[in-house]
Formats: sequence, C-alpha cells, structure tokens
Amino acid sequence: MMELPELTVQDDGRLAQNITHFARALRKAGFRLGPGRILQALEAVQAAPFTSRADFFWTLHACFVSKPEERLVFEQVFRLYWRDPRYLDHMMSLMLPQVKGSYNERKAAPGEKRAAQSLLDLPPPPPQEEGEEEIEIDASATAAATERLRTLDFEQMSVEEIAEAKRMLARLTLPVQPLVSRRMTPGGQARVDRAATMRAALRRGDLGRLAFQNPRLKWPNLVALCDISGSMSQYSRMVLHFLHAVMNARGQGWAQVHAFTFGTRLTNITRHLHQRDVDAALAAAGAEAQDWQGGTRIGQCLHAFNQDWSRRVLGQGAVVLLISDGLDRDPPEALSFEMKRLSLSARRLIWVNPLLRWDGFLPKAQGIRAMLPHCDAFRAGHSIATLEGLARAISDPQDRGERDRLLSHLRDG
Repeated sequence: MMELPELTVQDDGRLAQNITHFARALRKAGFRLGPGRILQALEAVQAAPFTSRADFFWTLHACFVSKPEERLVFEQVFRLYWRDPRYLDHMMSLMLPQVKGSYNERKAAPGEKRAAQSLLDLPPPPPQEEGEEEIEIDASATAAATERLRTLDFEQMSVEEIAEAKRMLARLTLPVQPLVSRRMTPGGQARVDRAATMRAALRRGDLGRLAFQNPRLKWPNLVALCDISGSMSQYSRMVLHFLHAVMNARGQGWAQVHAFTFGTRLTNITRHLHQRDVDAALAAAGAEAQDWQGGTRIGQCLHAFNQDWSRRVLGQGAVVLLISDGLDRDPPEALSFEMKRLSLSARRLIWVNPLLRWDGFLPKAQGIRAMLPHCDAFRAGHSIATLEGLARAISDPQDRGERDRLLSHLRDG
C-alpha cells in the first residue's frame, strides 16, 4: 500500500462534515455510498479512536470499500483529500495533458486521474448555519446539458465533459437477441420429438402421449476491432470505455466479448478489459498496445486477425464491430480481400466510423471505397448518442445506416 500522508484534520468539531464531504468525493469517483454507510463511518471513527493516520485510513477503508477494484481509487482519493488543504495544484497537474519526452514525466497511476477529477468536480462543503433556507434546484438546465453532452463530438469535449461522458458510457448497455439453433431441446410445443415419443411408447407399451421439442437458443459473441492510430486516438479511448462497460455488465446476452486494437499491428486486449476498474484496465491495454497514436495498416492487421483469431472468436454467429476511419496505407486490393474474408466469417459486420459526423460525407478515400461494400451497416461513432444506436444496428438486420446511400454514390460515381 502507498505511504499515507500526515492528516490535517481540524479539531474544531468539523470532522463529521469532513468525512461526509470525503464520502461525496468517493461517490463522484464511482462508489455506491448511501447515508447509511456515511453514518456507519462516523460511528466507527467515534467508537474506535485512532492514534495514527494508518488507523484512520483503515477505519474509513472498512466502511467505504466493498469491492476489490475500489481499493486503488479509495487510496488515491484519501491521499488527495486528507493530505493538505493546498492539494488543488497537485490535482490540476494530474488533469493536464502529459507532454511526451519530458525527462521528469510521471505517469498517473490507474485511478489517480479519476480521484483528482472527483475532487475537482466536488463543490466545497457549505458552512453549517442555523435557519438555512431550502434551495430549489431547476432540473431543466441539467436535462438540457445532458442532452447536449449526448450529441457532442468527443473531440470537442473539455476535460470535465469527457469525465461525465465516461460516466454515461459506463451505464450504457448493448443487449442482443439470442439466435435460434438447428439443435433441439426437450419441452415446449414447437415440434413433435418422434424419437422420444417412440422410446416412451416402448417403455409403456402404448402410444399414449406425444413428446415435443423446441429449437435451442444460443448467444452470439461480440468482437470489437478498434483503430488506435493517431487520427482515431480520442474516439478510441471513449469506445474502449464503452467496451469495458459492455464486457463487465451482466444480463446483456453475449456469450463472450473480445476486444482487439490495431494501428500498425494487431493486439488482443480482451484479458485487460476484464479488470473491473476501468482506469486499471485501460492502462494495462495501453501498455500492451505499443502502436497507440501511430500509423495505420488496416489491411495487414485484418489479415493477422483472419489468419490467427477468426476461427477462435467468430463462432456462435459472432457480431463484429469495426471502429476505424478507414484511412489506410495498405493497397486497396488487399484491404478489400481481407474485409470480404472477415464479412464472410461474421454473422454481421458493423463499421463504426467517426467521419460520418460531417454532413455530406462521401467515400473518397481509397481505403473507405475498398471496405464499404463488405460491411452490413455503416454508422457514426463520434458521440454518446451514436454509440447508443449500435444496439439498434445489432438487433435489426435491416438497419444499414449510411451504407446504401454511400454505395449508390460509388456506383453512380
């Protein structure tokens, strides 16, 4: 565990207010804390007087941390909140973009930026005054801001808006309908099971009752291929947050979710996204993918996927999400061949392209012209609202997005 700093708890009777404010910061960081947990922490601090900062840390830790993935974030919020009243400068340094190549650059630990953001977003604790009037809050402005954030381009978001967008993406779902298998299972009324009926008749000696069977249901796999080249950097980060939420959510129906990144080479990051903490998962995925913000070799990377991974992960009628802008350096003939091979292996291939955010987008790049005929749907992926529309594209085979319009332009042009 990290070295705990000296506490600066004031002895003016405001310890309860400080703990309550600290709990609000944890809620901002993703903890599920209600009034009961806060009262429990206050009672624990009063019942077990602490003689060191470590005792105080573990007392609050026992009250507020309920999942293993929350430990790291709790440590970071605790360190920032209880360290020094002048922790604002340190938090701002964590939120500023890192300059590559600096000799004294220190990368933020997983969960550290989330902790800093939770404290920056949190208003200071109000002074306790007797007879304070109740403040009415107009929710219309909040609803308008939320709707604006849903449709805002990821590249146009500020640091605060990106943090809120990530919280919204963590709540998104991507449900899928089961597939009807050719295999049958006993029960139901869909079809007479002749073999089971005859076996039962032989045991009883007469044909007294018919046995029935229904088609067996199976759940497809979801496979995401995410472009992490320089032109896709910001969009890829948000899409990976979305994939992390889909991969760790329950009840969405997917048999398995697999995630790959590609720029100049293909990288399997599935095992990293299985980590419950999103910051630790993306940090591990970024360390695994060494070609982040580099060039683009879509054809070469699709060839590696078709050769090494297609048979492993595209079973059970898999749905493939290809997140890329289609700007490629490989020859268009090779790219078209690999896209055709991928589309034949998948039940549905959905291409998510952030370039569709531009009105009047046309497929002029050679890579886009080579890839477009082989996808089943072509949709935008530059905002929260467009990612929400993926559920409709997956569940509706007739949903082709902008594919037919752009294909007609290719034929006419």
